[in-house]
Amino acid sequence: MINETYHNNTIVHSCSALNSGVLPVIAGTLSALHAFPDRRVVAESVVWSEDTPGDFFTSHRSKSNATNLGDSEFGKVTGRKIQFRAIADCKIVDNRIYEEWLVRDNIWLVQQLGLDPYQVANELAKKYVAAGSPAFHGNFGLPEMMEGQFYPEAYKANDESVGELMREIHSQIFQCKMIDKVKDYFLPQALVHFIGNKNLVGKEEIQGTIISFLASFPNAYFMIDRITCNERAVSGEWDVAVRWKMKGLHEGKGMFGDPSGNSVNIMGINHYHVQNNQIREAWIMFDGIDVLRQIVTLKEENEIAEELVK
Repeated sequence: MINETYHNNTIVHSCSALNSGVLPVIAGTLSALHAFPDRRVVAESVVWSEDTPGDFFTSHRSKSNATNLGDSEFGKVTGRKIQFRAIADCKIVDNRIYEEWLVRDNIWLVQQLGLDPYQVANELAKKYVAAGSPAFHGNFGLPEMMEGQFYPEAYKANDESVGELMREIHSQIFQCKMIDKVKDYFLPQALVHFIGNKNLVGKEEIQGTIISFLASFPNAYFMIDRITCNERAVSGEWDVAVRWKMKGLHEGKGMFGDPSGNSVNIMGINHYHVQNNQIREAWIMFDGIDVLRQIVTLKEENEIAEELVK
C-alpha cells in the first residue's frame, strides 16, 4: 500500500520534474500498471545509511520485466515485452518515505517499444508546453556555467575514504573533463552499464561514451547532491551510490545530436562497486528521454507562438 509506505506530503524528484504529495505517486503507479500490468521488479542492490536515529537514506537499484499491454506516457500500446533499470533514492522516517529521487532508463524502454526516442520526446514536449509548463531556457543553465572568475579547481580527496575518492572522481572526470583519469580510477576490465542498455568494457569504451555524453553539454556545471557508501564483507570492497545534477546548455554535437542551444537540467544517480579504490563495475543512470524533451521544448514553444500570431 502506497499510503502505508509514503508520507502524505512526500516530495518526488524525477529529472526536471517535481511533484508534491502522495496522490501523484498513486496516480503515477496506477498509470504505469495500466501500461505494464504484469511488471515484475527484481531488486539488484540497496545502498543505505542512518543519518540520525530513525532517519534513513536508501538508494535502490532495480530491474523490471514487463509487457506493454496498455497505452503509456510514451504512446499507444505495442504488446512488446521489455525490461528496464531504475534507481530510487529515498529519505525515510518511521518506515515511510518523505522524499524520493527517481531515475529510469527511459531511452532503453522506448527503444524496446519500437518507438523513436526523438519522436517520443517531441510529443512529450508538445504536451508539456500545452499544459503551460515553463520551458528551461533563457538564463537557466548559463549562470551555472559561468560561476566565478576562474574555472573550478579539480577536487582532491582530503583522506583515503571511499566517499572522498568519489568526490575526486566526479570532480575531475565530469566537472573538469579530465577524461584521461578514467584509466586511473577504473580497473582495466571495468564494466559500466550506461543508459540505452549500453554495456561498456574497458577504459576505451568508457572514455568514449563519457566524452560523447559531455560533448553535448561541454560547459555544463556538474555537482554532487549525495554520496552513500556501504562496505562489503570482502575487505577493500564497497557499494557506493552517488546522486548528481548537471545544468547547462545543449551547445555541442555529441550523444544528443546537433546542438540546440537550449538549457538542460539533468538529475542522475550512479551506483558503483569499488575494489581497492578503483571502480570494478558502475551503473550510470539518468532519463535520456527527458533530456531530449528539454532539448526540443523551446522549439515547440516557438511553433505554438507562431501559430498564435497567424
